[in-house]
Amino acid sequence: MCFIRLLNSVERCVDEALEGIVCSNGGLVLLKGHRVVLRSDLELLKGKVALLSGGGSGHEPAHAGYVGRGMLSGAVAGSVFASPPPGSILAAIMTLWQSGVSGVLLLVKNYTGDRLNFGLAAEQARAQGVSVDMVIVADDCAFTQPSKAGRRGLCGTVFIHKLAGALAEEGCALDVIVAQLTKAKKSVGTLGVSLSPCSVPGCLPSFQLPPGDMELGLGIHGEPGIKRSKMASADEVVKTMIDHMTDPSSQSHLPLKSGDTVILCVNNLGALSSLEMAVVSRAAINCLSGRGVVVARVMSGSFMSSLEMAGVSLTLMRVDEEILRLFDAKTTAPAWPNLSSVILSGRTMYVEPAERPAASETKPNQGPLSLVIRPVLESVCKVLLQRQEELNALDRAAGDGDCGSTHALAANAIQDWMQTSTVPGNPCLLLTALARLVEEKMGGSSGALYSLFLTAAAPKLRESWSGADWAKALQAGTEAMKRYGGAEPGDRTMLDALCPAVEELMKLLTAPGDHMAVLQAAVEKAELGAESTRDLTAKAGRASYIASERLTKPDPGAVAVAAIFRAVFEALGGKSH
Repeated sequence: MCFIRLLNSVERCVDEALEGIVCSNGGLVLLKGHRVVLRSDLELLKGKVALLSGGGSGHEPAHAGYVGRGMLSGAVAGSVFASPPPGSILAAIMTLWQSGVSGVLLLVKNYTGDRLNFGLAAEQARAQGVSVDMVIVADDCAFTQPSKAGRRGLCGTVFIHKLAGALAEEGCALDVIVAQLTKAKKSVGTLGVSLSPCSVPGCLPSFQLPPGDMELGLGIHGEPGIKRSKMASADEVVKTMIDHMTDPSSQSHLPLKSGDTVILCVNNLGALSSLEMAVVSRAAINCLSGRGVVVARVMSGSFMSSLEMAGVSLTLMRVDEEILRLFDAKTTAPAWPNLSSVILSGRTMYVEPAERPAASETKPNQGPLSLVIRPVLESVCKVLLQRQEELNALDRAAGDGDCGSTHALAANAIQDWMQTSTVPGNPCLLLTALARLVEEKMGGSSGALYSLFLTAAAPKLRESWSGADWAKALQAGTEAMKRYGGAEPGDRTMLDALCPAVEELMKLLTAPGDHMAVLQAAVEKAELGAESTRDLTAKAGRASYIASERLTKPDPGAVAVAAIFRAVFEALGGKSH
């Protein structure tokens, strides 16, 4: 199996990624000769505690993305899924120490390689007179009876970064920060679920997961989880995760009871879509709120990933007002989100939409056209329903083949409306009502275009309803379609029938005469315009993506417009074909 990655070189991918992070963030620099990202303003750390973290690459944005004022002072990167070498860790410690800091605190995920390499560097630095300490984060809730190695360090580490950064920025002493973090990390728990494996660049996946299966408790390096099962809904998966994380029978559970306040992190392990992440976030908030747990803050996105793994982890941290204050403290770290400081549980999600203003106080059945409008509408609906299959057949050349069905939706909606409502005899009210109807019932681009047309036309008929007024109304509607739809006559759209017809009707402004004769001429122009689309190249709409040699029949939208003009003409007493 071939795994395609957008890289230049497997060997150089980590270095190039670090260079990319630094060159796109002015507050970061690289330590020459090492895979170490540092704050560019180390002089501001003088007299304060510096914070250093790191680990294997492949978990981006961790950890370099959390370097910045109010979070980490530096981050050391190893190769993909490999602990950073002690030499680079020591170089970072010494660089920070020489900038005048009061101490260096190492924040380390609980993996053997990380503990050993950071520990060795710490001892070497201590031997050189550096005031250095280390906090190990072990937040994994997967295993009910953890091995001697202990719980793994996962996305909860990012919470510890944030709290440590706020404390250090406030000038707290090294021992005070260590004591605070040692207490805080006991209130953090994380559990992941994977829908696919991941693979180190240049290597095959370390395990296989059959399609349709998921694995609960998988590690961020692809380490085995605790259980495989068939995929379930987002709500069910999230409930399973939170149930397991808070199960009192598990030695690694996070104690959580009704009334507790938490911060929630919904962490994308790599390949979930933003849509899926939002659904999972909703499920997690609802699940916690249903247990009486107050959700104070929510982070949703990629915070500690696992290359291209499709999966998600949930991190919960019990908090009080002081922890929330530290959590909300400002930071310049590029990967830290700009979070709301509002308690999210119990918040009203919805606001009422603005009411549409009443069209007029005129009674619906008042107006000069009360006895004329109904038969005209009935004629239009009848024609559109009769020609539904013809329009669909014409539209199939452009792909979806639903033009007739879409117009039939509008026709049926208008028929239902005429049976249950009083049809306005006032033209302005009529067009406004029809605009709302096709917007809601017709759907798609056609519904939007017709609604635009009718909405723009209606105001022109507010005060008077002469033939010239109708011509100006139709012109206003046509201009709105052109302005918002982006098409012009000649683009093989409904405008190729509509524009010549409206142009003919505009003659009523300069030479009022036999209205029916002008309307008949407009109908004929619409039909000729629709027929002319056989020879046009589509430049707008979905048909513009179809090869021109496949488009040999008239445009269905133009044919529909011509049919509507013909139906109106005949309903008003004009001669049929």
